[in-house]
Order: sequence, then C-alpha cells, then structure tokens
Amino acid sequence: MLNVHEIYQSVQGESTLVGTPCTFVRLAGCPLRCGYCDTLQAIPFDSGQAMSIADIVRQVRAFNHPLVLVTGGEPLAQKNCVNLLAALCEAVPMVQLETSGAMDVSAVPAGVRQVLDVKTPGSGEEKRNRWENLNYLQPHDEIKFVLMGREDYEWSREVIRERLQHAKQTILFSPCWGYLDPSDLCAWILEDRLPVRLQVQMHKVIWGAEKSGV
Repeated sequence: MLNVHEIYQSVQGESTLVGTPCTFVRLAGCPLRCGYCDTLQAIPFDSGQAMSIADIVRQVRAFNHPLVLVTGGEPLAQKNCVNLLAALCEAVPMVQLETSGAMDVSAVPAGVRQVLDVKTPGSGEEKRNRWENLNYLQPHDEIKFVLMGREDYEWSREVIRERLQHAKQTILFSPCWGYLDPSDLCAWILEDRLPVRLQVQMHKVIWGAEKSGV
C-alpha cells in the first residue's frame, strides 16, 4: 500500500518530455521543507488515501496516456514506491520519477526516467543532497536545478563544472516561479555558455501558478 495524494491527467509541464499527455501519480509525504515548494498540500504523509499498487496501476491504465509521472511530496520517502515504479514500467510505455535527490535512488528500476532535483542554497535544503546519487543515473535521466536568483545560478554553475563536466544526462535550469525572471536566466546561460537546457513550468504558463491538479 501507498499513501496517494492524487491521481490526475494533464500534460507534462517540465523536463524534456514537456507537453506530453501524462498521468500524474502524486504520492503523499515529504521530509524536506524547500523554501520554494509549490505543493505544500502534499507534504503531510497522511494527506492522501491508502491505495494498493494494483489499484494505482488500474487508474493509470484507465487514463491511457503514454507517460506516467510519479511525484510528490517526495515519492521515494515511501518504501513501496520502487515496487510501484516497477509495476508501472510493465503497464505504461514511459515512466518518469521526480525525486529530490535527498533519497537513495540506487534501487529505482532501470526503465524509469528519473528527474533528479539537486537542491540549491535557495531551497534551504542544500545539505540534503546525496551526491552519490549521480553515480546511479542513466543517460535518459535528467538533472534539475531550481534557481531562485543569481546566487543559486552561480552555485549551480560550479556544481556543473566540478561534478557534471562529463555528464551524459540533460541538465535542466528552472527559474523559480515568481522569483527569477526567465529572461535573466537565459542571459546568464548564454553568457557562460553552459551546457544546460532552460525550462519553465509550462503548466503554470497555461493555467496559472495557483491552479492545482493540472
């Protein structure tokens, strides 16, 4: 069983699969307290309802989309998340996992496309980064930095130069909604010629920042 905050359909608003019709499985609970968190409602572990893996897979199949994203909260904070991911890999063509990078990803099934969120200083959770997780990523995975301002940008730039010089994964720079102007981030990336991909949260562009369940 897992505690599920919500299951809904939308389009993927982030990552290299942006715009893809997607079923979202949002698990309840997160041990982190990021300053920019936009899903505060999913932080409590009792914010959802208990569901079996079979029932979750059944609902995902009913939506019949090519992509399913398991997110949170922090999905890997629930020990049965890995079993859910394995079951979804057998049911859906593409499975994504969005994880904070503060949890051990070594047991994540190889078929899952991970989006590993490296915690920047602006998040307030920089010390929670498990740098060893980078060793378990595959080429189809992605590494995301959410940036609140210039300090976060410069910190992330140094992480890339020190730890990700030879990374095969796509590196995403995402301006924190309401804090960092995407045009400023674009200018910095171009100036430094960083090997990263700028992303904005497309679902917020479409429906607004306050809309949930999209």
